[in-house]
Amino acid sequence: MTDNPPQKPKENSGLVQDVLAAQVDRRTFIKWSAVGWTAFAAVVGGYGSMILRYLFPNVLFEPVQTFRAGLPDEYQTGEVSERWKDKYGIWIVRDDEKIYALSTVCTHLGCTPNWLGNDNKFKCPCHGSGFYKTGINFEGPAPRPLERFKIYLADNGEIVVDKTKKFQQEKGEWKDPESFILV
Repeated sequence: MTDNPPQKPKENSGLVQDVLAAQVDRRTFIKWSAVGWTAFAAVVGGYGSMILRYLFPNVLFEPVQTFRAGLPDEYQTGEVSERWKDKYGIWIVRDDEKIYALSTVCTHLGCTPNWLGNDNKFKCPCHGSGFYKTGINFEGPAPRPLERFKIYLADNGEIVVDKTKKFQQEKGEWKDPESFILV
């Protein structure tokens, strides 16, 4: 039988000694536990909101595509109404013969042109495309005229604009009776 000499206890490293020396009291433990659980809840809540956003797509939050735009008498001859520009993205234009609804989306890159009443034209601030009051492009890089939307009179005489139906001039669709109202 061999006698093993008694082993000397190992000395703790500096880090272990520091940990043992810094005993955590109850108040500090509760505080750090609360911080940890709050961070965990924030992460779970963030992922939960992303999952909910996935389950309810943008289609549910888009504005209505068909709306009433008032009576024809509310629009003056020769004027462009910007009343619906921000809410629905259209201009209502009335000339001597008809009323039509133009899209506020430039056909170049999708910016929103501005109506310049003094110059009697629409001017896109992004790349300088210009459009006549009729929507026909005449300057800048826009490849085609603005689009028109379906417009008709309801039974009570109000103008109704339906943005689900578009009319393009280059396809000859501006002659379609649904693209304007005769006045």
